[in-house]
Amino acid sequence: MFNGMLGKKVGMTSVFASDGRLVPVTVVKLGPCVVTQVKAERTDGYNALQLGFDERPLEKCNKPRVGHFAKSGSTGFNVLCEFDVENPDEFEIGQTIGLDLLAIGDKVNVSGTSKGRGFAGTIKRHGFSRGPETHGCRNHRKPGSIGCSAWPARVVKGRKMPGHMGVDRKTIKNLEIIDIRPDENLVLIKGPVPGCKTGILEIRKVG
Repeated sequence: MFNGMLGKKVGMTSVFASDGRLVPVTVVKLGPCVVTQVKAERTDGYNALQLGFDERPLEKCNKPRVGHFAKSGSTGFNVLCEFDVENPDEFEIGQTIGLDLLAIGDKVNVSGTSKGRGFAGTIKRHGFSRGPETHGCRNHRKPGSIGCSAWPARVVKGRKMPGHMGVDRKTIKNLEIIDIRPDENLVLIKGPVPGCKTGILEIRKVG
């Protein structure tokens, strides 16, 4: 059994469900993915498939990757990712993985890199409350006290502070597949998923 694929976020839209509800969906171009390496427990210590996604000319790949991709075909890939598999003997290098894995109504976990927000304050980054807006107040968006002076006389580790926000790996679990369009390699997933347009996503089927 194999339960994962790579895709690219196209954007968001909305579609009507069978009961007339308007459902917000994320459009993901899923695959096709090519098996670039088969890992088995007897040789590598675990069972997995390495998939390549987003084709790239071999002329733009470095020499180690050119030799690696030569085993699976005549083209390179921008993205490589491993997915667990129960029986690796069912797959071979160069095999193409399509949308046969998924069906409408399936639940999936979607992983991606969140959008970068740059340097952010505590209100935007952590959801702090703001100070009063009245005349004379000098604490509108400041974080306030961050520790005591007498004891422990230091800032405790993990204190929520202003800083860099975004560009984190995020996973949204149990999202429903609303529609599948195999002729265009498109999957419509209910709700938002991490990342910006054209961002790379990992889709793993639940169960």
